[in-house]
Parts: sequence; C-alpha cells; structure tokens
Amino acid sequence: MKFLVFSEDGNGATGLVTKLRESGEVDSITLGGEESKCINYGSKTVTVLKGRAMGDNSLKAIQAMNPESYDKIFISSSPLGRDIAGMIAATLKSLVITEVFDFTLENEIIRTKRFFYGGKTILEEESRAKVITTQPGAFEAKKVDSSSPLNFVELEESKISLEEEVEKDRSGTDIESASILISVGRGIGKKEALDQVKPLVEAVHGELSGSRPVCLDYKWLSEERQVGLSGKKVKPKVYIALGISGQIQHIAGMRGSKIVIAVNKDKEAPIFQECDYGIVGDLFQVVPKLVSSLK
Repeated sequence: MKFLVFSEDGNGATGLVTKLRESGEVDSITLGGEESKCINYGSKTVTVLKGRAMGDNSLKAIQAMNPESYDKIFISSSPLGRDIAGMIAATLKSLVITEVFDFTLENEIIRTKRFFYGGKTILEEESRAKVITTQPGAFEAKKVDSSSPLNFVELEESKISLEEEVEKDRSGTDIESASILISVGRGIGKKEALDQVKPLVEAVHGELSGSRPVCLDYKWLSEERQVGLSGKKVKPKVYIALGISGQIQHIAGMRGSKIVIAVNKDKEAPIFQECDYGIVGDLFQVVPKLVSSLK
C-alpha cells in the first residue's frame, strides 16, 4: 500500500510514519523548519513546504503530488491539518474520519478508534475512508538508521490574508513529550498548594500538569499544562494523579500512560478504576512521605 502523511509540526509525522511503514510505502509532507524532526523515521521522501502555509496554498501543493495515487492520506490533527483534510476529502469525494487515536488496515478497509460523546465512550468504525486525521502523539515513534531524501516546494501566495496573529502564553514545558507527569486536580484546594506538590515533581525529575478546572477554570496552571479531552493528550511512562477525581474527559487525555498512580481521599473516585496503583489518603500527607522515600 501507499500512504501520504501530512503534519505541519514535524514531530506529528514521526509516530504515524512508524506505524505505517510496516504496511507499505510512506511519503511525508511538513512545513519549512520542521523537516529535521521527521527525516529519520522511514519515509520514502519528505516534502517540505516553504513559505506562509495556509489552507488554500497548502492544498494546491498537495494536489500537485497526485493524492489520488495514494491508498490512504493521514493528517495530524491541527488547525491547518483539519482545514486541509476537509478540502482533500471533498476533492477526492471521500469520507474523512477525524481525531483517530488507533487504527488497523486490511487492504482498502480501515478500522478506526476515536473518542465519542465527549470522551465518554470509544467509537470503533470500519470504512473505506481515504482521508484520516489523527490525534498528535497517539502513536509511538521509532527511528530508523537511514535519512529520508528531502524535496522542497515553494508555496504559492495564499488568497487568505492574515490581519493579526496573537501567540498564546506557552510558558513552561511541552507536557506531551514528558516521560513522567505529576498532574493535579481541584483536590489540591488552592493555588498555593502547588508549592507542596513541586518537591515531588523535582524528586522524580518530572513535569507538572493539571486537570481542566486547575488550568482553565481556576487558572492555577497555564492552559498549556492541561491534560484532557479539551487539552493535551499525553502518554508518559509514569502518570501520577493527585486530587483528580477521574472524570472521563480527563481520562481521555491520559489513557495512553504506561503506569498510572493515583492519590485521592475519596475511595470511590473514578480515577481508581483507571490506575495501576492507588493510594486512598490526603495528598498533603502522602506526597511528603513519597518525597522522603524517593530521597
């Protein structure tokens, strides 16, 4: 089979290409400046779009690559990616399956999994869809020994004019790449309580994240540190949930974690149905003991 992968962030292509390269030949497309992130993952070629990438001019560049010749087109879900996916699907008269976090292939049939009803359940579908958008970070990336050849394409001038661009506050770290995450929920009670959690973060050499109430409602942490259906999807080696009840919207963002450890004083909290290790207790008593033991 023959696949085309598009990701405006080079990192978004790595896991997809890793998963697809065993099933066929993969060509990748990314934006200028991102090519170094994705050249060592097994793509036959990496096409780099140079210039200001918008939906219309990016679509023209992809159309020039004869998308009809590919069995499936996978696009990493992002504002630009979702824009392009809809237009490509329309031109190919194809179904588009969005926000997929897992899939299997059998000739033209693709079996996909994605969250449904606000993350309350998983929808499994079987279709002949040619265009699929995937959640960033959903697939594990593994490098190969060789580097992919690069093709550079200058984008045409877009018919869309950008009047103003306002950057989000991206202070802090990229929690999606962290191997150990300490995540806090409204159970910590107040912003000042974060100071009592940070020694654990330092002891495990991890990063701090939070639930939607902590990041969006109370703003105790920045939006960039939110884990959940409306935040970041993370897959760390270890995920430690402190004072998080475990509502499905949060679970949807961290379900791929390798090991989950939960601390909550409510023994009926749903998080205990999702964790590998659970401690029923006051986090402000448990955390200092964990830090002491780790030291």
